[in-house]
Amino acid sequence: MKTLKILSALLCYPQADMQAALDEMADVLDREELLPERERRALRAFMQRLERTDLMELQERYVATFDRGRALSLHLFEHVHGQSRDRGQAMVNLLDVYRRHGFELDARELPDYIPLFLEYLAQRPMGEALDMLADAMHVVALIGARLAERGSDYHIVFDALAALVGEPADIEEIRHQAATEGPDQTVVNMDKIWEEEAVTFLANQEGCSAGRTGSREAQPVRWTPRPGSTQQPARSL
Repeated sequence: MKTLKILSALLCYPQADMQAALDEMADVLDREELLPERERRALRAFMQRLERTDLMELQERYVATFDRGRALSLHLFEHVHGQSRDRGQAMVNLLDVYRRHGFELDARELPDYIPLFLEYLAQRPMGEALDMLADAMHVVALIGARLAERGSDYHIVFDALAALVGEPADIEEIRHQAATEGPDQTVVNMDKIWEEEAVTFLANQEGCSAGRTGSREAQPVRWTPRPGSTQQPARSL
């Protein structure tokens, strides 16, 4: 599924080689025809804007959008578990899924990084890939709704992902949450948060060891919202 590979590339930190390949990427989307025409037109227009924009400006815009605060984090489990220990086990479970299918990570990104997740899905059979994407769609839809509220063109990529599998049944509630939740408190209170909060994901070494050695059965990946979230529990993988 080259469409998922392209959507993955569009969500990565902008680089010159990606910018140079945008026309070719748009042509592949048209040839594969997995997306409805409306989404393909929107993506092509988005890619044309990326192509015309100075690379440094694109990079600064990307960092300002995705790397300053947690509301728009491109790490799926950030929106499910925050920085709790539950996120560490969820990481181990997702790594188990990758490794069972011969997908080994050779980058420094965490396994729940959305571009990496989409790259993995692009290598799987279409039905399986779309099922896994659907499992994560509540989180994907929330990020997309927040991007749209902030006027970011990147919401177009998330709209395309939703077009592949359908929006969650409670999409209107998700959009209402995005419209009414106010400023990202991790930006407003950044200094205080980083002083008080310890990084705990992947800190459970017993869990990591068990997951990697196979001494116990791998647990399913669950997209379970944090307490207080307005999202509904998604299916387990």
